[in-house]
Amino acid sequence: MTMTDLFWAVQMILLVMMFIAGVYAVYARDLLKAVIAMAAFSLLLSLEFYMLQAPDVAIAEAAIGAALTTAIYIAAIRNTKRFEEELE
Repeated sequence: MTMTDLFWAVQMILLVMMFIAGVYAVYARDLLKAVIAMAAFSLLLSLEFYMLQAPDVAIAEAAIGAALTTAIYIAAIRNTKRFEEELE
């Protein structure tokens, strides 16, 4: 297996994993699981940017997309009530 074949194999694996994380984020019933799936998608996307020789974009995506946005979403979820809790 040449380096080019290995590069494309890793690209395809990342693409499939990103697709799975994106679909799971859309169809997850629990908001926390959806946010974690979005963080995984963002982390995989930053790996893709790094493989495409864009390390500055990869660092920005990892810092903002995977870390900061996830923290903001989790804080928002923790500070809200579930609809089921309001009915009781």
